[in-house]
Amino acid sequence: MMIRFGTSGWRGVMGEDFTFHNVRVVVQAIANYLRKTHGDGPVAVIVGHDTRFLSDRYAIEASKLLARNAIQVFLADRDAPSQALACQIIKRACQGGINFTASFNPPRYNGLKFNVETGAPALPVVTDAIEEEVRRLMPGFSPLAVPPRDEAIVRIDLQADYLAHLQNKIDFAAMRRARLRVAADLLYGTSREYLDEILEENGVEVEGLHGFVDPYFGGVSPSCTEENLAELKARVVQSKCHVGLATDADGDRFGIIDEAGAFVHPNIILALLLDYVVRNKGWRGGVARSITTTHLLDRIARRHDLPLLKTKVGFKYMADLFLQGRIIFGGEESACIAVKDHLPEKDGIFAGLLVAEMIAATGRSLGSLREDLFREYGTVTSGQRTVPLTPERAKKLKALVQSPPSKLGRRKVVAVETIDGLKLDLEGDRWVVLRMSGTEPLIRCYAEAETEEEVKAILKKGLGAVR
Repeated sequence: MMIRFGTSGWRGVMGEDFTFHNVRVVVQAIANYLRKTHGDGPVAVIVGHDTRFLSDRYAIEASKLLARNAIQVFLADRDAPSQALACQIIKRACQGGINFTASFNPPRYNGLKFNVETGAPALPVVTDAIEEEVRRLMPGFSPLAVPPRDEAIVRIDLQADYLAHLQNKIDFAAMRRARLRVAADLLYGTSREYLDEILEENGVEVEGLHGFVDPYFGGVSPSCTEENLAELKARVVQSKCHVGLATDADGDRFGIIDEAGAFVHPNIILALLLDYVVRNKGWRGGVARSITTTHLLDRIARRHDLPLLKTKVGFKYMADLFLQGRIIFGGEESACIAVKDHLPEKDGIFAGLLVAEMIAATGRSLGSLREDLFREYGTVTSGQRTVPLTPERAKKLKALVQSPPSKLGRRKVVAVETIDGLKLDLEGDRWVVLRMSGTEPLIRCYAEAETEEEVKAILKKGLGAVR
């Protein structure tokens, strides 16, 4: 079988392609890559995991194999958010980090993410080299028989340093002054005793939901979608909270519920936060978005004369711009955020806290802030649909990329982008994207327009082109 690193690491169904044997092959490939790139010098790696079934066991197995390769291992003492692992890579000046998580995928999946020495997700130039090493190792692979040295694996706490890193980046005093009440849905994931604890420690009233480990995630995918946050919606209304915050299984994506119990699309949250940091904090610099993310960011950037950069889907590309110092803010519609002076890894905890700070500092409800945003920059609605990937559909998508249409329905195509699938910019600042998922065998279709009806019509026509 082929092991491939997609948009965010290697993911697979446990017991089918994500097996202990295949994990050992990939970890050995990473060890070989690190040895090749760092020579005979010392190499250290952080190893972490989420709350999924067997994630802790995969982490232990990976640690033993790395130790057999004379690599110093710092193993997380419990499940932890992806961004806490990135924080430790930077603090301990490690050469990399391995995290066992499938992020928001269903419970039957697991995954392996590799972060490089900057703390950022590995770019394709790195994962391509690891994949090549996997192909070389796979036939007849057996792990090294040398017993690992006990001292080569050190258990560490990831929580304290990460929460300390956050402490001075969020205005908790504003939350206390506003007597903010927060409901936090931890979705049985790694943010428990992270998101809720930092709020409590700073005197902010918080009500937690699902703050315990359940490898089945309550029977749903551990994703911050509207349908998965029904209990959070109810709790916000019932307890008269100002905001509801949620994070996915590994804590790197966010979900936001407003004071009326309504789900706020990540695109709107990104636009609100960008407008907030530019207006209220006076930030100046580049703004980045993936090609599937709202054009509201473009409008805000234009209004404030900020350069706009566009990336493929995948936070690793945004992290690269962050590390080059080219952006102060970046976002993806999949609820990922990058902000200056923080970490080169997506962070749902930080995003949620920044939303809470915005509400407290402005003294405005999320609903009224959204109304003002639309009044100033125009109303937009976003949507997404998927269809299973088949060879025939892949062929049709490839043909569309090579020969894009001049119209979609009655709307004229005014610009075409092919850096990641096919994006058609339509008249009236509407758009549609068709691309193959980097995490599942799906074709994803994204669209943005002024009304929900328009979005549905564009999505239907977009998917119709590959059916």
